[in-house]
Amino acid sequence: MSDWQYDWYVLGAIALLVLCSLLTRTGYFMFGDLLPLTERMRRALRYAPVAALAAIIVPELLPWAPGDSPQLTIKALASLIAVLVFIRTRNAVWVIVAGMLAFWLIRTVVA
Repeated sequence: MSDWQYDWYVLGAIALLVLCSLLTRTGYFMFGDLLPLTERMRRALRYAPVAALAAIIVPELLPWAPGDSPQLTIKALASLIAVLVFIRTRNAVWVIVAGMLAFWLIRTVVA
């Protein structure tokens, strides 16, 4: 296979991936009226961002290996403070600010 054919293959794969990403990410907005969703499905989709966020954050906060005992890390302490701020304020900005300040402060004190 010459380099030119390989380049067209890679460019074609990239173009298809861009098209797939575009359709899956904006498809609901582009075809939302053509594909009516049931109320049950709409209610389930409301929890998708929260579920995705939890799937990203929880493994980072709980890096426990099988057989090990749970460890209280700086990230877990900072997230606990962020949760307490959320319970108190119900404000996402304060949660982010408090969590990051707690993380940096605890890391400075521990280091």
